[in-house]
Amino acid sequence: QPTEIRSISDRIYPYLSTQSSDSSISTPSPRPPIQMAPTEQTPLLQEQDVPVATTEVPAPRPRGTFARRLGTLDGFALLISIVIGSGVFSSPGPVDANVPSPGAALLVWLLGGVLAWTGALTMAELGTAFPGEGGIQPYLSYIYGEVFGFMAAWSWIVATMPATLAILSIVFVESIYSSFGVTEPQPPITHKLLSLLVLVVVTTANSISTKTSTRLSSFFVAIKLLTIFLLIVAGLTVVFMFAGGRKDLGGGDWHEKGWFEPRSTVNPDGSLLDWRSVSAWQSLGFYSTALYGALWAYSGWDKANYVAAELRNPRKQLPLSINTAIPTIIVCYVAANAVYYVLLPWKEVSTTDAAAVTAVTHFLGKGVAYFATILICLVIVGSALGNSFVAGRMTVAASNKDWIPKVLGTVGHIGTFRVSKSSTEGEHADEALDQGESPINALVLNFVLSAIYILLGNMRILLTLNGLAEYAFFFLTVLGAIILRFREPEMERPVKPFILIPILFAVISGFVVVRGAVFAPVQAGILLAIWVLGLALYYVRKNALNRRMVI
Repeated sequence: QPTEIRSISDRIYPYLSTQSSDSSISTPSPRPPIQMAPTEQTPLLQEQDVPVATTEVPAPRPRGTFARRLGTLDGFALLISIVIGSGVFSSPGPVDANVPSPGAALLVWLLGGVLAWTGALTMAELGTAFPGEGGIQPYLSYIYGEVFGFMAAWSWIVATMPATLAILSIVFVESIYSSFGVTEPQPPITHKLLSLLVLVVVTTANSISTKTSTRLSSFFVAIKLLTIFLLIVAGLTVVFMFAGGRKDLGGGDWHEKGWFEPRSTVNPDGSLLDWRSVSAWQSLGFYSTALYGALWAYSGWDKANYVAAELRNPRKQLPLSINTAIPTIIVCYVAANAVYYVLLPWKEVSTTDAAAVTAVTHFLGKGVAYFATILICLVIVGSALGNSFVAGRMTVAASNKDWIPKVLGTVGHIGTFRVSKSSTEGEHADEALDQGESPINALVLNFVLSAIYILLGNMRILLTLNGLAEYAFFFLTVLGAIILRFREPEMERPVKPFILIPILFAVISGFVVVRGAVFAPVQAGILLAIWVLGLALYYVRKNALNRRMVI
């Protein structure tokens, strides 16, 4: 295959919003034993098989190299664009509703940032130790066995990606309602129907051409950063004017009440929760749920190792990029959330799923709020397009590994009916994807699953489901990195953070997953059922393939 040189924006766009994957999907080809040196990074899902009994890991067919032209500042900018998404505009409500005070909410955002920071450094270790292995699926396959890699892929395709797209569709509609001052749409089904309409538009756009997403990448990044900047400016304006004697701006609670004093918050059913009656064990469950809301806003930190492919000196520049970009994002997120508490009465923060729009509406009125709504909705659309784009690629890759039915990996087909001259399937599907063809069957699967989540859940339920699905495998991945430190100490690790960094992540994430599952048994039960179904599918298809090979 001829060498391909791709632009940075084409490579990293899927990470500009939320959970994402590289735009290239590789095909099987054997390779010599793994060489521990930084090189090209590839997506979460690979198309090569990863044997566990030996130290060899098959590599994809070469798809070109990337010129190492980027410096530390470039890596910093890329990480900023990968991580910052729409969550900072929508997650503050779910976070605030599960903590006793605004100060505690800001600490949750800080803890979420620390978890993302330690996780990013650990992913950088794995990403530079395993050349060409860009996501957690190959790491889990190498450390624990192929079934763990499959389960990570299955969980992302069936739970994480559809739940994320459902959340984004819901938040899009919620933002529009908030700009008009509507808190309870009547009839309630209207909200879900409009969310489904958003889902239809996003899926249709990517079904027409996968290039829909990539062409708008830089535009959506600029909108995200501009919106956060304007929010912080609004908050600082209120603070400075208060210092000058104006006490009638903003929510008022920020200078009249204690930031760490417990107060009653509003439950999803509308009842009040008195935090003075909550036990320490119960409060840990609430805090776990709050942390899932914050972590959703930090989604994308696990893609930090993708930046290494184009840095001139990844050994030095990647840690430096991470250690500057993630703290910068933490400061932005904590500052933005502090602004919400300055601009809004505190009781309103916990009841809204569109905090940014609600805050601007309260502070500047509906006229300016419409402009803010447009900006925030553009951010959400960018995130939704990117997630739909990636979900299709992930499904095609899993199909090419024979993990799911082949029909889901076809490109340019609706079902088995060909709709494109360049439609293809199997090992050549990635070539059609590169030409802008759409994996329509995969996108339809993602649409159906997302629609089910919209109809049966709400944003806050889905945030917890998404957090449990993601961090169960993030925990296993980072735990695996710790295991490899002792099992294969001779492995070359160009990036090797202090051992306490992955240990800190593993301890916190492991506790949050377990306590979160106990606190949210419905979401945990749904996720467990998805995993059991995935295991059954894996072994049924594996046995069928083995019988076919024998015959």
